[in-house]
Amino acid sequence: MTGRVSDVMHHGVITCDEKTPLHEVARRMTDNDISALVVVDQQGALVGIISRTDLVKARVYEQYWRAWRNLTAGHIMTRDVVTVRASESIETAGRLLMERHIHRLVVVEEREGRLCPVGILSISDIVRNLAQS
Repeated sequence: MTGRVSDVMHHGVITCDEKTPLHEVARRMTDNDISALVVVDQQGALVGIISRTDLVKARVYEQYWRAWRNLTAGHIMTRDVVTVRASESIETAGRLLMERHIHRLVVVEEREGRLCPVGILSISDIVRNLAQS
């Protein structure tokens, strides 16, 4: 694997905020054919990520939670988001995905001391890169 994350990542992100209801999160994922949304604050800084798996878990285990319809992205998102910079090597990013047992990394850049999402790098992006090599 050669090259930089910026060479293979998806530029831009589809986002929501912590107050977005889960049914709206699900609709955005479906409408955009994506498996996760990046959660940002009012300044556009990264605060979490929410995946299809998170949605299903929340729905399946709703008897242990409040009613699913009252939940928002902030209730179930992952706050400890694994990130990478666009300048990192694809090999480094791939190693991070494997070590953390995750499917995607949020690509960030620093703006005014805050990490802001600029893209997504998924395992599929790396496999596509390998196929083209």
